[in-house]
Amino acid sequence: MPQFADLDLSPNHIELARRAKAGQYIDLTSSNPTQHGLLFPPQILQNAAAGYWHARQYDPNPRGQLPARQAIANYYASRNCTIDPEHIFITASTSEAYGLIFALLAEPGDNVIGPSITYPLFEHLAALYHVELRAYALDKTFDWQIDPSHFYHAIDPRTRAMLVVSPHNPTGATYQLQSLIRPDIQHLPIVCDEVFAEFAFGMARTPPMATQCPNSPVFMLNGISKMFALPDLKLGWIALNPLAAEQFAERLELINDTFLSANALTQFMLPGIFAQGMTFVTEMRSQINANLKWALAQLRQCRRVRVHSPDGGYYLFPEVLDWPGSADDLILNLLDAGVFVYPGYFYNCDSGKHIMISCLTRPDQLRKGVGRLMDVLTR
Repeated sequence: MPQFADLDLSPNHIELARRAKAGQYIDLTSSNPTQHGLLFPPQILQNAAAGYWHARQYDPNPRGQLPARQAIANYYASRNCTIDPEHIFITASTSEAYGLIFALLAEPGDNVIGPSITYPLFEHLAALYHVELRAYALDKTFDWQIDPSHFYHAIDPRTRAMLVVSPHNPTGATYQLQSLIRPDIQHLPIVCDEVFAEFAFGMARTPPMATQCPNSPVFMLNGISKMFALPDLKLGWIALNPLAAEQFAERLELINDTFLSANALTQFMLPGIFAQGMTFVTEMRSQINANLKWALAQLRQCRRVRVHSPDGGYYLFPEVLDWPGSADDLILNLLDAGVFVYPGYFYNCDSGKHIMISCLTRPDQLRKGVGRLMDVLTR
C-alpha cells in the first residue's frame, strides 16, 4: 500500500516543458469555470447572503444547517429521488466527503475499489487514510463501461466500499450498477461521485445512484463547485439512501462534528443559490454542450483520432492513432504548436495514446486550441 510520505512530487518533463512555455500556449486542460467567463450571477449571491449579516449567530449542526439540507433534498426530489434531509451531511468539498467516508468505512489495511482510469484523487486520499485502493477496469471498446470480470476480481474480504464516478472524469461515461450488484456484494456501500450530474450530454438526465441500487447502502457526493461554478465558496455534501443512513448516519455525524469544516455563510446562502441559480446552470450546460458538439465534429474529421461521445461532463478523451512517437512525444509536439492537453496516463490510462480536452474552455480559445491540435495530427 503506497504511503503518502513516499509520493514523488517532483515535476516530470512534461510539466517542466509546460512551465518553460508559460503564456505561449492555449490550455485545453482547465476544469476551473471561473477562468472561462462562467461566473455565477453576483446579484444572486448578494441576495442569498443579505440576511446573514444581521442575524449572525454560530449554532453549528453536525449534519449541516437544516435549510441548506432541505434545499439539497429538494434538488434530489427534482431528479425523482427522495432523500430525507436528516440523511444529508454538508461538508466543505467532495474531496473532504471522500475522506470522511474512508474514515467511516475502513480501517488501515482495508480496501476500497475504484475505476482504473480516473482523475488522480483517489490514490492520494487512500494513502492519507492508509486504505488500499484496488482498481477495476473500464472497457474502452464498450463506451468505457465497467468490465464485470475485473470488477468482481477486485473485491475481496477486506473490501469496504465501491467507488463510482458518474458521469465519469475524464471519459464522460455514466453507470447503472444494478446489473453488476450480485447478492453476495449487495451489502457493500456504493460511493457515487455525481459532481457532473447536471452536465448531461448524451442523455436527457443523469439518474441518481440511490434510485438505481435501493438494496445497497448508497452515498451520493456532490457540491456547488461544479454545479454552480462556485469552487471558491467551498460546499459539498453526502446524501445517504435509507440503508446507508440506517447503518452509518450516527457515526458519520460524529466524524463530521469533529471537523465542522463547512462555513455557516455558504450554508445560509445555499437555499437562495438553488432557488435562483438553476437558470445559470442551464446556460452553462448549453455552452459546454455546444463546445462538446463542435469539438466532436472537428475531431471526427481526422483519420488519426478515435473519439467517444460522452454521456456527460466537461471532457473529451480521444485516442490518437498511428502517432509515430511516444505519448510524451505527442504532448510535447502539441505544446510546441501552442496547445496543451493532458496525456491519458495522467488518468492512469496506459492503453493507446489518449488525450484529455476540457470543453469548459472559452469557445474562442477552444476553437483556436483544437485548430492547432488538428494541424499537428493532420501533418
